[in-house]
Amino acid sequence: MNSTTHRQLFFQHVAQTSDFPLALEIERSEGIYLFSTTGKAYMDLISGIGVSNVGHRHPRVLEAIQNQLDKYLHLMVYGEYVQTPQTQLAHALIQTLPASLNNVYFTNSGTEAVEGAMKVAKRYTGRTEIISCFNAYHGSTQGALSLSGDENFKRNYRPLLPDIRHIHSGIWDDIEKISSRTAAVIMEVIGGEAGVRVLDPAYLKAIRQRCTDVGALLIFDEIQTGFGRTGTFWAFEGVGVIPDLLLCAKGMGGGMPIGAFIGSADIMSVLKNNPILGHITTFGGHPVSCAASLATLTVIRDERLHEVAEEKGQLFRQLLKHPALHEIRGKGLMLAAEFASFEVVKPVIDRAIDKGVITDWFLFCNNSMRIAPPLIITEKQIREACAVILDAIDA
Repeated sequence: MNSTTHRQLFFQHVAQTSDFPLALEIERSEGIYLFSTTGKAYMDLISGIGVSNVGHRHPRVLEAIQNQLDKYLHLMVYGEYVQTPQTQLAHALIQTLPASLNNVYFTNSGTEAVEGAMKVAKRYTGRTEIISCFNAYHGSTQGALSLSGDENFKRNYRPLLPDIRHIHSGIWDDIEKISSRTAAVIMEVIGGEAGVRVLDPAYLKAIRQRCTDVGALLIFDEIQTGFGRTGTFWAFEGVGVIPDLLLCAKGMGGGMPIGAFIGSADIMSVLKNNPILGHITTFGGHPVSCAASLATLTVIRDERLHEVAEEKGQLFRQLLKHPALHEIRGKGLMLAAEFASFEVVKPVIDRAIDKGVITDWFLFCNNSMRIAPPLIITEKQIREACAVILDAIDA
């Protein structure tokens, strides 16, 4: 089939989620670059929305995938067979975490990790109320969507889960809404789709204390921030607050679909009885995805990519100076460049893509440009990307 035919098939038979998809036709990828069917190179400054932390098709990830392909693919529904890729990855994950986070349940995606954590919290506490934040995004399945802090995404899908309450992230007075009725509070250490909002560590410590006082679980959603993006392997390391449940996905798979929710063995044990098989997934912890994830984790640790993320982020801040830019927020290589409005930033994003640099905006902050490239990006590539963005602003 020629490229025109593929484009036609895309619009005719692939379900669309907007009337204006980017519709870039990508033939291959490598490192921080995507290559179109015409050979045009695009610098991926958003990592496929937080996924390609070690770059596209990292050699060690590909090797791990190939090695696992030569052994076995799917064998049995989750949790029944001892599968080396799962056990090795779980052990490696635990090595990055505090002692209380020592039990892993693998899923296929971030939203599934959210769903599983919600069930665990309700079951463990015997409560039903879950609190999330306005302008937070935790996924699109109906349970995760119920947590969303933006009514535009929810109103046409109601009724959703009952007993969901929302607080304003960073507002101290709202902490009092966490009560003895609360099963869990789910938060992002850095608000992703809100436009990369870095929370005060003192506020997060107060949230932690309140949850402890009332017997609620604290869930940190690190689906965007995890696996080195913010300058530490996990974002919560930078604030000194340990959650009861930790969620990850996106950047953990090296491009393969995988997620996880992680807690203590005591908390996670509620899935074993009353009812038995309290959470079930067929493909969660797929051996190929687990092998890719272990390679990804190992690359980040061996190459210390998380440790250089902050330095690379600072270079973006230094280079992106322009009267049209109001501020750059974030930590490490999770940044938001704020403009006056969506009407200002959208043409800049479009021009940058035309010039070979892919960025986008945020679900709940459409006046800001997302800058979250693979952690392997070099100083030379950062300078090239910034030159294109500044040129796009001037254009």
